[in-house]
Amino acid sequence: MLHQNLTTDLPRARGTLRAGFVHSDGVTRIGRLFQAGSAKAMLPPAPSCEMVLLNTSGGLTGGDRMEILVDQPSGSHLTVTTQTAERAYRSTTGRARVTSRFVVAAGAHLDLLPQETILFDRSALLRDQEIELSGDATCLWVETLILGRAAMGETVRTLDLTDRRRITRDGRPVFIENLRLDDTVLAQGNSAATLAGNRAFATLVLVATDAADRLGRARDAIGDCGAASAFDGKLVARLTAEDGWPLRQALMRLIRSIRPGPLPRVWQI
Repeated sequence: MLHQNLTTDLPRARGTLRAGFVHSDGVTRIGRLFQAGSAKAMLPPAPSCEMVLLNTSGGLTGGDRMEILVDQPSGSHLTVTTQTAERAYRSTTGRARVTSRFVVAAGAHLDLLPQETILFDRSALLRDQEIELSGDATCLWVETLILGRAAMGETVRTLDLTDRRRITRDGRPVFIENLRLDDTVLAQGNSAATLAGNRAFATLVLVATDAADRLGRARDAIGDCGAASAFDGKLVARLTAEDGWPLRQALMRLIRSIRPGPLPRVWQI
């Protein structure tokens, strides 16, 4: 009998998306769009310009690569969101890597409102995300992480997450956050210094000259789900909850309290 050792490389998802917008006569619209692999975008009808990002691979696992670049001009107002929650699945071969860069020209505003990222047990994910503001540009950014799905009885005990988040203005740092979650942190999950038993948590950052003026409304909306502070043209809020659904409800209240207009339609489905 002939025995053979066969090594088969598992398929890996690759996605690249580059979008450039234009602004004229008070209207923001897509100017150019390149999409390849599993990275796609939709531009649904909306009161203002809105782009919905999709990962057609259905989730992220070790070896996957996603690259996103969005460029918006002066005077534009753009909302970027995701079609559904992103999922980071169990990895057997290294990390999934996601790189996102949003370039916002002077006089423009970006609402970066992705839906949740669900982290499954034994997932491994490296994300590098940056918003580059120029001049007096402003932005609102939300990031939400959920450790497994409570309704499915999932528990996350093993994890490798590095999440680098940066907002700069004319090359100078405005907000820098390097989040690291691994087995050691998860083992302290009931500690008040970590997650205090919660599995869902979110960070909201508003960069605008009137950010401090919205602090009172933000705190009222958050209630007992977290806390917020404001300083030097920046408002930062932290929220936690036992699961994703109550966190989403609190986060929606918070966003509505400080942001005019309706939330993206995909958030309300």
